[in-house]
Amino acid sequence: MRYKDNADPVITLTSGPVNAYADVLRGLGRTVLYDYDPAFQLFYENVVAKAQKAMRLSTRPVLLQGEPVMGLEAAAASLISSEDVVLNLASGVYGKGFGYWAKRYSPNLLEIETPYNEAIDPQAVADMLKKHPEITIVAVCHHDTPSGTINPIDEIGAIVSAHGAYLIVDAVSSFGGMKTHPEDCKADLYITGPNKCLGAPPGLTMMGVSDRAWAKMKANPAAPRASVLSILDWENAWSHKHPFPFTPSVAEINGLDVALDLYLNEGPEAVWARHALTAKATRAGAQAMGLSIWAANEKIASPTTTAIRAPVGVDEVALRQAVRERYGVVFSSGRGETLGKLTRIGHMGPTAQPIYAVAALTALGGALNAMGQKLAIGRGIDAALAVIDADE
Repeated sequence: MRYKDNADPVITLTSGPVNAYADVLRGLGRTVLYDYDPAFQLFYENVVAKAQKAMRLSTRPVLLQGEPVMGLEAAAASLISSEDVVLNLASGVYGKGFGYWAKRYSPNLLEIETPYNEAIDPQAVADMLKKHPEITIVAVCHHDTPSGTINPIDEIGAIVSAHGAYLIVDAVSSFGGMKTHPEDCKADLYITGPNKCLGAPPGLTMMGVSDRAWAKMKANPAAPRASVLSILDWENAWSHKHPFPFTPSVAEINGLDVALDLYLNEGPEAVWARHALTAKATRAGAQAMGLSIWAANEKIASPTTTAIRAPVGVDEVALRQAVRERYGVVFSSGRGETLGKLTRIGHMGPTAQPIYAVAALTALGGALNAMGQKLAIGRGIDAALAVIDADE
């Protein structure tokens, strides 16, 4: 029996939104407390403390009440002033997109752009900073999800820090799925959220803010205040002694609390390891079947999303539809310049388990063969299982 278009999928293997953990969904069903209830204010303070521990921050993170795209726009609006010279690092659709926000707040925009299956070279950043010592802010997307590639942000961050510039990092789809933390890469604004690798629904931004970023935003008269885009309004909201700027998303905070407990209790290193293993098995299986990985090399292939190049002559939209109808599995398309060129398989949160690599390969290979391709699905499954077995 074919899967109906309007039926819920059996398995969602997208790059976001992702499946939420069952415990997180139960957490969302907790009582929605009044935000000025002392019990909720203390609870909120405790959740922020858990986020601080998970992000390995020496300062309190900010929880903005909107999914991380809002957080990214807030970062541009708050930190960038009209006098700043911004260097935007674009290795994909999302990295390129941040430049449009940066240009809105400063006319002084420079870019380093690579092909969207490659990563930013730290030496190119060093060379650009030497050529343009007037650069004051650098922005980089760690995992550019529409390409399934990662940038070396720790190396880039060290270079930017030595130059004295501020660093904005988009870690929305990398934090929680691999080893990355705000202070490791010397980020001044580090934007992520619970809706990717932490396995929670979209609705919140988690942001690491350095002391000097707070000072710069406060000195920027154009930084949003009394606005949904304001970071400044939330500086002290973590404390039960201070009021919230506006009503927080109580149910989302309930869910985040559970997501952070799951992450910390399992152990970050164990969480990263299963994300990496699932992605490695998926890539090995896909290549053994005769498919090509979008990333230019294994080193920059993300452990949280595998992007597979669409075979020549295959309509990528029709491919994903066939996967959904035949197997009840949902993958992601590309975005912008990668749309139609690749299919993305997400390994995030609860689906970052090796068994999902086998499910993904079976569905993808089966749909492609039904469309006239001649893929060795069994060889691909064997290759994936070999990777999984070698890890035991």
